[in-house]
Amino acid sequence: MNFEEKKFPEGFLWGGATAANQIEGAWNKDGKGVSDADICTGGSHTQNKRITPILEKDTFYPSHNAIDHYYRFKEDIALFAEMGFKVYRFSIAWTRIFPTGEELEPNEIGLEFYDKIIDECLKYNIEPLITISHFEMPFALTAKYNGWADRRVIELFVRYSEVLFKRYQGKVKYWLTFNEINCATMPQGNLQGTGILNEGSVDFMNQVDDPQIRYQALHHQFVASAKAVKLGHEIDENYQIGCMLANFTSYPLTPNPVDVLENQKAMRMSNHFCGDIQVRGAYPSFSKRYFAENGITIEKAPEDDEILASGTVDYYTFSYYTSFCQTTDPEKLATGNVFGGAANPYLKANDWGWQIDPTGLRFALNEIYDRYNIPLMVVENGLGAFDKVEADGSINDDYRIDYVKQHIEAMHEAILDGVDLIGYTPWGCIDLVSLSTGEMAKRYGFIYVDRHDDGTGDYSRKRKKSFYWYKNVIKTNGAEL
Repeated sequence: MNFEEKKFPEGFLWGGATAANQIEGAWNKDGKGVSDADICTGGSHTQNKRITPILEKDTFYPSHNAIDHYYRFKEDIALFAEMGFKVYRFSIAWTRIFPTGEELEPNEIGLEFYDKIIDECLKYNIEPLITISHFEMPFALTAKYNGWADRRVIELFVRYSEVLFKRYQGKVKYWLTFNEINCATMPQGNLQGTGILNEGSVDFMNQVDDPQIRYQALHHQFVASAKAVKLGHEIDENYQIGCMLANFTSYPLTPNPVDVLENQKAMRMSNHFCGDIQVRGAYPSFSKRYFAENGITIEKAPEDDEILASGTVDYYTFSYYTSFCQTTDPEKLATGNVFGGAANPYLKANDWGWQIDPTGLRFALNEIYDRYNIPLMVVENGLGAFDKVEADGSINDDYRIDYVKQHIEAMHEAILDGVDLIGYTPWGCIDLVSLSTGEMAKRYGFIYVDRHDDGTGDYSRKRKKSFYWYKNVIKTNGAEL
């Protein structure tokens, strides 16, 4: 394949992705309210984060300062521009705009901050891609309503979305309603995904769970998303508003038909359930049996089905980090993948137990595009790893280059397969606080941030080896890897 054939389509959106609570810091400045992310302590790959509704003295809360992006965004966006970003995916902190979620008027200082972020991107011809809700709803709504478990939160979210759609009209084209909305199909998705904090929940990775409450909350998010999509299109017909799912591509561990069926069931509920509702506009048929077998009854308002049908998304985005294997053999599950399922004997894993599978990304892209036939974007993908700063200040992260290279190659193959892939924003283009573990040591970025899990560091930025490599990837539109 020659140079021209290796290139990605003209206008392909190369960039990077972050989230407000993982980079901004300034958690209680300029009128910002407390978010659910702000009550989570630091953790590590050996010790889970804790949930503390009452903040503890002398306990480290990583979101409170994060990487100080609130005060350093110009420096960071200049570095993104130096890499050649065409798009920057970031999120808006709901609590900067509505501190408790229930105010009638937005916080102007919060809106002005994102004015500056957006204008800084546009200065460098970087397209803003905004996630409206990225795992950090106002804690006041968790305390008062148990988050999305209460239907009244729908209108609060729609009010918040309307403010953003009107404020940034003419400057922002691409929007996402909820980040990894399908995480709410799992117990871990309670607080992070739906703002649910059931009594007794302390361990972030092992929360007290009630599937009935969780799926009802998810239904409220589906309705809120659909209403926001419809409203956004009314405000500006040029808006492109998408969904965002965590992709859980999985394979049957063996050709045993029971493993194949088990895998189909897993793929349906983890991937297709949310996608079908947000893209096709209706609950899929397979959800009926799942709800019946798990004692779940979705309470709907009379208008909900019509709202879902009329508020379908324009494009589909997803995160992809790893894949899984499914089996009915309990012994194989006992020694399985860190996120559930069984370990794949054909794959290696990173330091956190995430198995590395670039071919799975090509599989996912084909699977999703065949099902929905709308434009796709990979808006999270990357390698969390321990990075070492050498004596001369260099950071030689060849392992990250290798990981991203393989996944870009897989994306190119998917495009040749016929997939309409329009963009790629690797996760944590700059080092940030890890969502799952609340640590800085698990680094994803092309840019190193001098910030550590004991709270030390001067926040200075350094370009890693991968910075220069990714810059050339963008410059050659994916032809040189």
